Amino acid sequence: MKVSFNGFGENVLTFETQGTITAPEPVMVTADGKVGAANGVFCGICTAVRNGYAAVQVKGYVTVPYSGTAPTVGYAKLKATDGKAVVDATNGREYLVIDVDTTAKTAGIIL
Repeated sequence: MKVSFNGFGENVLTFETQGTITAPEPVMVTADGKVGAANGVFCGICTAVRNGYAAVQVKGYVTVPYSGTAPTVGYAKLKATDGKAVVDATNGREYLVIDVDTTAKTAGIIL
């Protein structure tokens, strides 16, 4: 890709981890001040984990792994399953998909 969206509107919050999380992985709030691996609608993408804390990007451009059908550019409804984003037109949350790499199975989205 000849252009970059990295850093656009980036907001990162620190949460305690609940369960096992790896970066990059969609996460959801699981308790007061805690996040865990998302299984459904996700609040952000874990960008780093250390000593029981996770840095979670909740706004801006981020690259997320996906499984199943590749999302299409434009607005798409996504949710998380098994540490990856999946297209779900019924139960997903709408995100702006900027780019898709079908070889790496990643999508660049605006949270």
